[in-house]
Amino acid sequence: MKKYFSLHTTVLLAVTILLSACHKDLDLQPLNANTSEKQYSNLAGYKQVLAKVYGSYSLVSSNGVGVSDVNIAGITDAGTTDFLRSWWNLQELTTDEAICAWNDAILLSFHNLNWTSSNVFVNAAYARSLFQITVCNEFIRESADEKLTARGFKESDANTIRQFRAEARFLRAFQYWVLIDLFGNPPFVTEADPIGKYIPKQIKRADLFAYIESELKAIENDLAAPRQNEYARADRGAAWALLARLYLNAKVYTGNDRSTDAITYASKVIESGYALKSNYKTLFMSDNDKNNTEVILPIAFDATNSQNYGGTTFLICSAHGTNPADNQAFGIPSGGWLGNRSTKNLPLAFGDYSGNADKRALFGPGNLEVNDVVVFNDGLGVYKFNNITSAGTIPPSPNGVLCSVDFPLFRLAEMYLVYAESVLRGGTGGTQAKALEYFNALRTRGYGNNSGNVSAITLADVLNERSRELYWEGFRRTDLIRYGQFTSSSYLWPWKGGVKGGAGVDAHFALFPIPAAETIANPNLVQNPNY
Repeated sequence: MKKYFSLHTTVLLAVTILLSACHKDLDLQPLNANTSEKQYSNLAGYKQVLAKVYGSYSLVSSNGVGVSDVNIAGITDAGTTDFLRSWWNLQELTTDEAICAWNDAILLSFHNLNWTSSNVFVNAAYARSLFQITVCNEFIRESADEKLTARGFKESDANTIRQFRAEARFLRAFQYWVLIDLFGNPPFVTEADPIGKYIPKQIKRADLFAYIESELKAIENDLAAPRQNEYARADRGAAWALLARLYLNAKVYTGNDRSTDAITYASKVIESGYALKSNYKTLFMSDNDKNNTEVILPIAFDATNSQNYGGTTFLICSAHGTNPADNQAFGIPSGGWLGNRSTKNLPLAFGDYSGNADKRALFGPGNLEVNDVVVFNDGLGVYKFNNITSAGTIPPSPNGVLCSVDFPLFRLAEMYLVYAESVLRGGTGGTQAKALEYFNALRTRGYGNNSGNVSAITLADVLNERSRELYWEGFRRTDLIRYGQFTSSSYLWPWKGGVKGGAGVDAHFALFPIPAAETIANPNLVQNPNY
């Protein structure tokens, strides 16, 4: 974590520290002399473990300290199991916004929309979410009110720990949202379930939707008020933003439209004091943790204190080549892996994608057409994220590759677009005039003036604006599914379905498969259809 979030990375603790309690009759202690009684004996100890909960979003452990997640899904390259990298691969490489030139059949299956239940990167995303839920469950279990009473905490400290617990419940709810979106019907475990030899039951998508909704509403009053928590920690604004996102996609998840609720919660966020940054580009630079009034909740990355070849290091280095001058200009003097770039649909969504009009069009060199997926110059580079400060300096990096750019999980611009789309879908509690105002606010920021503003909007306009505003932020697959364009032939992009001009695929690819190894190991799990 960056220093502004004072939960330091020295707390890579085992989330199962307390399992030593079953040996109390033998008076055994773990070799590191750390026990639950010590770790959870004071407020500082709880905050250290909360750091582990947050740290599981930006760190991968490969040094044997704490719970090692380096071999998640059997992958020994820790950087590829990072949460952001594994989630981004599934959300972006399967769409028109990103394509990868690495000659890797597993990644190529994302472009082709023909993955199987043995796809290792699908497995990594699945396992990463469940790992992070496990970390959250442990903290929630150990911060229960009866534990605080038994440990003799004074009320003021107990209340602070209750806020920590609410944050862990939010992070768990977010991971269950990831699972409901990607996999539909995942295994379900909470702090109430036994530790150890326990086979989780599967939860239906609609039931998981109701659980996420109830959790976010239940913790609302225990979270800090919007913009009042430490940097990179969840507050009520984050909970409202996740509810708005959940409701926007409710018809996909449950069959029931919840546009009215999406308007309600997007409005709560919008009215809570957030403001658009005046310069779009600075949202994705290495000092985006400073005076950022737009981001509601980021994943914080720090090249020195949270070294990880996933995260924004992956987004930046995989988008840049080996040209020294180019890499120096974007803050990775020793980096540049090249591989990820766009299909032509993304830059063409901007019309004039050279950047002369809409300044959100941040593209590098390459050929517009992708004639061959594994040709590195086919497709434009995407230079949205860069490891330079807004003053033009390169932050410290131990090797000139690792980056210190935070990733926005939620930001105000998304809420503007949630509001606009939900109004157009018939939700009540909002107005067409306000929807247009929010839509044009993003275009005014993008163009630097009102030359790009419009007098009316349609649902198609909102989808296109979401691509222009939110590209490479992990939204595109979910958006295309909501609009019925992900698997169908109604909207095509280069190499969709493994065909150069694009082709529709079977509808079952709107969900990823539960990993085959999981369905074999857990008899409670029923595989998603047609896998």
